[in-house]
Amino acid sequence: MRSMTDQDAWAIQKTIMQTEFPFIVLKSLQFALFRTYGIPTISTLLLKTSQLSNSTTSFKRYADTGTLIGEFMAFDPRSERAQTAIARTNFLHKGYRASGKIIEADMLYTLSLFALEPIRFVRQFEWREMTDMERCAVGTYWKSLGDALGISYTALPSGKIGFQDGIHWLEEIGVWSEQYEVQHMKPHPRNKEIAEKTIDVLVYNLPNFVKPLGRYFVSHLMGDRLRAAMIMEEPPALFSGLLALTFKLRKLYLRYLSFPRPNFMRLDVFTDKPNKHGRNWVLIYDGAPFYVQPTIWNRWGPMAWFKWALGQPLPGDDGDRYYPQGYHTYELGPKYFEGKGNKELEDFKKTLRQQRLGQCPFP
Repeated sequence: MRSMTDQDAWAIQKTIMQTEFPFIVLKSLQFALFRTYGIPTISTLLLKTSQLSNSTTSFKRYADTGTLIGEFMAFDPRSERAQTAIARTNFLHKGYRASGKIIEADMLYTLSLFALEPIRFVRQFEWREMTDMERCAVGTYWKSLGDALGISYTALPSGKIGFQDGIHWLEEIGVWSEQYEVQHMKPHPRNKEIAEKTIDVLVYNLPNFVKPLGRYFVSHLMGDRLRAAMIMEEPPALFSGLLALTFKLRKLYLRYLSFPRPNFMRLDVFTDKPNKHGRNWVLIYDGAPFYVQPTIWNRWGPMAWFKWALGQPLPGDDGDRYYPQGYHTYELGPKYFEGKGNKELEDFKKTLRQQRLGQCPFP
C-alpha cells in the first residue's frame, strides 16, 4: 500500500464509484459539499458571491461544482480532461485564496470531507464496508489531489515529515477534520440561509407534496452537529426509524439477493469524447438540466414526462439557458469567469504535466 500510485488509486476508486457503491458514493460526495456549509467562514463567502444565495445562479453553481469535481475523478489523472478540471478549480480559487477570503484550513477541511464522507456513508448504508485496499486508494487519490490543488498538510502531525500511505493520511486528516468541526462548525444564520437554498436544489426533483419528506431525509443525514450548525429541525422519530429500516432492507437485498453489477450497468456521468461542438455532455443530473443533451429520450422518455408533470424544464428548453450543446471544462464556473483565466489555466496545466504523472504521492 505504501507504493500504491495515484494511477492505481484512481482506478480502484473509479470501480468503487461506478460498480460497487454508485448510488451511495455519489450521494456522499454531494453531501460532502453540503457539509462544508456548516462552517460560517465558508457559508458567508458563498453568500457574498451570491452564487448560492440567488436562485437564478444556485442551480448552475451546483452543476458546475459537481461537473468540475466529477471531471477530475472520472478521468485518468494524467489525462487532459482531469488536468484541465484541476487547473480550472485552481484558477477559480486563486484570487480568493490570495486575498485571504478563502482560509487555507477551510480548503483542507473541504478536501478531508471528499475523502472521508464516502467511506463513512458506505460503512453506514452499504452492504459491506470498504476494504483496507479501497480505503488506501481513497486516501492516496485525495492526498495526491490536495497536492495538485496546492493544499498544505502542515496542520497534520506528519504533514512536514510525510505520510506512510493512504490509510495513514486518512487517519490523520480524519482526526484533524473532527477537531476542526468541533471548533468551527457553530450555529449561524448564514449557515441556515445557504442550507435552505441548497436543500431546494437537492429536493428539486420531488413533487411538492413529497418535498417535506425530502427535507427530513437531508436532516436525518446531517447528524446532530451539522443540524445544529444549520439551525435545522430534527426529523420525527418515526421517519428516522422507517428510513433506518429501509436502508437495512436495502443492505440485506444487495448482500444476499442481488447479482454483482455488470460493467454495462456502471455509473457514467459524462460522455467520453467531445461532441461536434467540441464540448462534453452530462449524462445524469439532479437539478436543472445544465449541459444535458436534448435527445429524444431526454425530452420524451419517462423521466421527461415526470419532469414535465412537475413543471420543470427539460434539456433543450429556454434556448441556450441550460447549455444544451454541452460544456467546455475550462469555462465552468460563475458567469463572470467565463472566457477568463486562460493564461493561468495553461500555467497550472504545465505544472501538472510535469508533476502529476500518476506516481505514488508518498516518499
